[in-house]
Amino acid sequence: MGVVTFTDEYASPIPPARAFKALILNGDNLIPKLMPQAFKSIELIQGDGGAGSIKQINFAEGGPFKFVKHRVDEVNEEAYKYSYTLIEGDVLIGKFEKICYEIELVASADGGSITKSTTKYYPLGNYVINEEELKAGMDKAGGMFKAVEDYLIQNPNAYA
Repeated sequence: MGVVTFTDEYASPIPPARAFKALILNGDNLIPKLMPQAFKSIELIQGDGGAGSIKQINFAEGGPFKFVKHRVDEVNEEAYKYSYTLIEGDVLIGKFEKICYEIELVASADGGSITKSTTKYYPLGNYVINEEELKAGMDKAGGMFKAVEDYLIQNPNAYA
């Protein structure tokens, strides 16, 4: 089976610069605080956070996964683009060679932003991708965007 690509868009009332700063540039600290039920920690284990850096995401106890590692491929603060590749972890075992993510925040007409995301799944061998499972994963990512958005709405001076 070849590469499977999913795209999604998420509209938010938060302007792109503020959303990018909170979600991408400060997400390693903010996301585990907002979602302790899902994330234990996000650690920079190699590099300075820019392209080529390696991060490890440690999931909360009791969930189906323990950790994943991803390589940062691009951080473009001017264009509000971020891309990374999942390279290791129990999410991949027996299923995927890697999973690549691209996120871009663009301004919307109402002063907010639209988060455009593309996810590319590279299955191993004859693994058959369960699209419902992938959709559930994308919904969880949407929950993370929503948690950050809610925090920014409730804290108008945060990451301003």
